[in-house]
Amino acid sequence: MSSNEDKDTPREALPPADKQDNAPESEPAVTPDSYTEKSSGTSGTSGAKTGALWFFVVLLLLAVIALFAGAYWYWTQRTDNTQSLVDAQRTQQQEVSSLSGELRELKGEIASLKRERSEQDQKITNLLSTNEQLVQQSESVQQQLENLEGRRPADWLIAEADYLVRMAGRKLWLEQDIRTAIMLLVNADKRLKSLSDPSVLPVRAKLAEDIQMLQQLNPVSHTSVALALSGMLNQVKGLPLDTFEKPAMAGDTTSNDVSESTADWLDNLKAVWRSLVDDFISVKDLNGPIEPVLDQQARWLVKEQLRFQIMNAQSAALSANQALYSQSLQNAQTILIEKFDIETSQVAGFINALQNLVDTDISRDIPTELASQKPLENLLDQRVKQVFGQGASAL
Repeated sequence: MSSNEDKDTPREALPPADKQDNAPESEPAVTPDSYTEKSSGTSGTSGAKTGALWFFVVLLLLAVIALFAGAYWYWTQRTDNTQSLVDAQRTQQQEVSSLSGELRELKGEIASLKRERSEQDQKITNLLSTNEQLVQQSESVQQQLENLEGRRPADWLIAEADYLVRMAGRKLWLEQDIRTAIMLLVNADKRLKSLSDPSVLPVRAKLAEDIQMLQQLNPVSHTSVALALSGMLNQVKGLPLDTFEKPAMAGDTTSNDVSESTADWLDNLKAVWRSLVDDFISVKDLNGPIEPVLDQQARWLVKEQLRFQIMNAQSAALSANQALYSQSLQNAQTILIEKFDIETSQVAGFINALQNLVDTDISRDIPTELASQKPLENLLDQRVKQVFGQGASAL
């Protein structure tokens, strides 16, 4: 084939006919050198085709590499996007879970608020109902007050009498003040008497009974007795005790004074001798039992015993304990007679004062309640209900 191509090639290389006409007349002959050049031209065309083929192969290889690179990049992006989507989905799930928890809390708070609102509504309803009842009661009381028109104004004296009876009970039981209690009861009876109402006569009878009962009680003031004993306590310190006293020497009445004159030396010597003898020896004839001599501590103890008995009597007087009161004063009298000098006017007057207190009756049976207190309370409640009707319970 190459030989045929070589043969055909010169023919093809010939110029067209129209160009042949214009060609110069002297045409050069075909030489082997020209044939060689033509063969080399054909060989260059075949090399160009091989280069193009390699170019396409390389281009295809680059395209395959580019395709693999693009596929790898796409796969990488897709993986990253998938991970991002998974992370985003997980984050969204966490947010959804958090929102669900918050939603549940909000639902719980809303339910709690609804319950509180329901309770508040119930309270408001109750308050409104109570307010309406109070308004109705107030209107009823106002209407009743307007309808009174000054009727029975003296009924309030019953409340004043009830207050006086209560005060009398406090004076009687807390302070044991009988006189003040009687005075308060008498004033309460005066308040009821000023009503000129026969319906209060039973209460006045009870008041009279209480007054008579208190007047029959022992009127001796316990406070006065206690104060009298307190004054006697201060006198115990000055009472003289019955103690032994050195008697005056009988017989020789010669003075033992020493003179200043030297001429009387013999008399002075005798006087000094008598003074020494008198200081060492004393003789006295006594008739009766011998009493021991009390020292300073024994004297103090005797007076403290007397003070103790008087203080016991004072405490018993304040508590109206007649037995302890009488026994303490009798013990005090015994101490005075045995230990004190009863021949002195001071001790004798002290004994007489104690005897007067012994004869004083301090016993007192105070009642536990007043007979007029309960009927007076019932009368007051009855009058108030008659005046105000059902509105009295609101007062």
